Amino acid sequence: MNLRCFVLAAILAFPSIAFSQAYPSKPVRVIVTFPPGSTPDIVGRALASRLQEAMGQPFVVENRSGAGGNVGADAVAKAAPDGYTLLVSTNGVFAINKALYKTMPFDPDKDLQPLSLLATAPQMLVVTPSLELKDFKSFVDYARRYPDKLSYGSVGAGSASHLTMELLKSEAKVALVHVPYKGFPPAVTDLLGGNIHTMFAIIPGVLAHVKAGKMVGLAVTALKRSALAPDVPSVAELGLPQLESLAWIGLAAPAGLPADVVDRITGETTRGMRRTEVRELLGRQGFDVVAGSPQEFRHWIKVESDKWARVIRVSGATPD
Repeated sequence: MNLRCFVLAAILAFPSIAFSQAYPSKPVRVIVTFPPGSTPDIVGRALASRLQEAMGQPFVVENRSGAGGNVGADAVAKAAPDGYTLLVSTNGVFAINKALYKTMPFDPDKDLQPLSLLATAPQMLVVTPSLELKDFKSFVDYARRYPDKLSYGSVGAGSASHLTMELLKSEAKVALVHVPYKGFPPAVTDLLGGNIHTMFAIIPGVLAHVKAGKMVGLAVTALKRSALAPDVPSVAELGLPQLESLAWIGLAAPAGLPADVVDRITGETTRGMRRTEVRELLGRQGFDVVAGSPQEFRHWIKVESDKWARVIRVSGATPD
């Protein structure tokens, strides 16, 4: 009788034991590889808030920028694959840095587990009004006439803003000087202050300045015009469809994450990112919500990796 009672008690206790150990049972770190106020930070905090609400544990954003995102991503790559350390980062970390940097502290293809492509956005090429360049053709002509006179900002080595300009340099046969920044706000500030001449930027980040005449919008890196900036031509209209380029943000974890934890995170990520208020929030940042599966994100990374590796090889782009 005692044995039967023990077995029965164990069976009844098992669900509560399993429930107490279900993911997540403690706070989760969400490492964002760009500073507070940057678009990846906005996306990371929006996602963290929804995951916290859905799962009942704190999802705490930790900003760790540097080396084109490699600093924060390395911390995630070396963390335990238990779901308590997640990564929100951009093109650079997932698809570009491995071709851009001579050495990497981690292997993004082996050490990171893609979970979901979160959001994508085209960019706008802007220049300072002091150059008195009114259209894309005049910009290219000026850059050809004065090699290395123009400086361009980016949100970091390996970012979409960096590599898109390197692609333009290669296609248009022009030479410009790269000035990398630790995030978007300081790059915009320096362009407004005349410390740099041009940059590619997500549209909402510069649109108000374009409308105010403090910057000049020359092109959008999409195959059609943006509804946010209908007066600015697309690269396809300008005869350069190969300059199509999206900034994008994704979610990952250390490789080896258990399948049930992957399913829980990706399921709640999809539901959270597709909520109306999140779509509207990111829409104001110029981003479209994607929130796909790990398999779709892995394929996206492969396609983007191949594309930008070719650009880096042809252009000779470096992290400096």
